[in-house]
Amino acid sequence: MDFSGTQTNTSQNELVDPFNRRIEYVRLSVTDKCNLRCFYCLPEHFKDFEQPAHWLTFDEIERVIGAFADLGVAKVRITGGEPLVRKDLPVLANKLAQISGINDLSLSTNAVLLAKQAQALSDAGISRINVSLDTLKAERFTSITGGKLQPVLDGLMAAKASGLAPIKINMVAMKGINDDEFENMVNFCLEHDFTLRFIETMPVGETGTAASGHYLNLQQVKQQLGQFFDLIPGVMPGGGPARYVQVKDTNLRIGFITPISQHFCETCNRVRLSVDGTLYLCLGQNHKYELRPLLRQGISDDGLKQAIIEAIAIKPKKHDFSDRPGHVVRFLSMTGGCLAGNHNVDLA
Repeated sequence: MDFSGTQTNTSQNELVDPFNRRIEYVRLSVTDKCNLRCFYCLPEHFKDFEQPAHWLTFDEIERVIGAFADLGVAKVRITGGEPLVRKDLPVLANKLAQISGINDLSLSTNAVLLAKQAQALSDAGISRINVSLDTLKAERFTSITGGKLQPVLDGLMAAKASGLAPIKINMVAMKGINDDEFENMVNFCLEHDFTLRFIETMPVGETGTAASGHYLNLQQVKQQLGQFFDLIPGVMPGGGPARYVQVKDTNLRIGFITPISQHFCETCNRVRLSVDGTLYLCLGQNHKYELRPLLRQGISDDGLKQAIIEAIAIKPKKHDFSDRPGHVVRFLSMTGGCLAGNHNVDLA
C-alpha cells in the first residue's frame, strides 16, 4: 500500500484519502451522553453534553449515511456515548439497514439497557454487537464505571438469545486495575461463545491522561494468557486492526488492539460522525468537518457527497499519541463511543 500521500485515481463511488486508503466504514454516534462514568472515558463531573437541538435527527442521519453509501461505504457502527440512551434507536437502525449498499450494521454498547432492546435491535437489522466489559467483579465494575454489573450480564444473555452474533467483549487492559482477571474473562467468553478483544488505553483528553498510568502493553497480556491457554494463530472476519489468536480446540478468538504499541494507521478505513454532525477524520487528531450547518441550510444530495469528499481529503496520515500525548483534548464520548467502543476501529 502506498502511504506516501499521493492519491490514486478512483471511481466516483469510492472514497480514497490522500494516502490511498479506501474509506469504507463510518462510526456513527447517536448521542454523547452515557449512563456510566468510566474513569478513562468520561469524568464524573462532566455535564457539558451536546444540546438535543444540535443532535442530527434520524432523517438527517439517514441522509448522511445514504451519501456515504453512494460513495462506497458499506459498514456502519452505531455508537455513543451510550447509543441505547437515544430514544427509539431500533427505528433508526431499521432506516439504516434499508439503505442500499450498507451490508454491515453493528452496535457498540455498554449493555446496561440492552436486555430490553436486544430483540428489537436484532429485528431492526443490527447484525452484531461489541460490549464494553472490563471486569466480572461487581465491586470493581462499580469502581471503574460508577454503575452495576448485573444489568450488563443480563444484556449479554439477552443479546445471545436474540441471535446477535458475533458478540464481542471489549476489555480495556489496565495495569493494577484488572490485570488479574484476564484468565477469568477468557473462561467467561469460552462458556458463552463470545469473542474477546483486549484494548490498550489511549491518551485522549483529560480522562485518557488519567488512564495513562495504567497502560499495559498487550504483548505482556498475550504472554500471560499463554501460560494458561494453548494459543494458536487465528483470524476473524471483519476483524479490522485487531491481531487475533485462537484457543486451540475451541472456537474462541482473542484479539489484541494496540493503538500505542503497534499502531494500525496505515490500514485505517474509517471516519467518525458525531451526534452534532461533525466528521472526525482521526481519533488521535483534531481534523474535522462540520456537516450539520450544511444539512440545515438545505444542501443537495450531490452537494452533501461533495462535502464528504472534501472532508476525506483532509484525513491525516496517522495519530500522534506516542509523540504528543494529550494533544487531543476532547473527551472520547464527544468523538463517538467510549474507549472500548472507539477502539473498535473495527475495531470491528
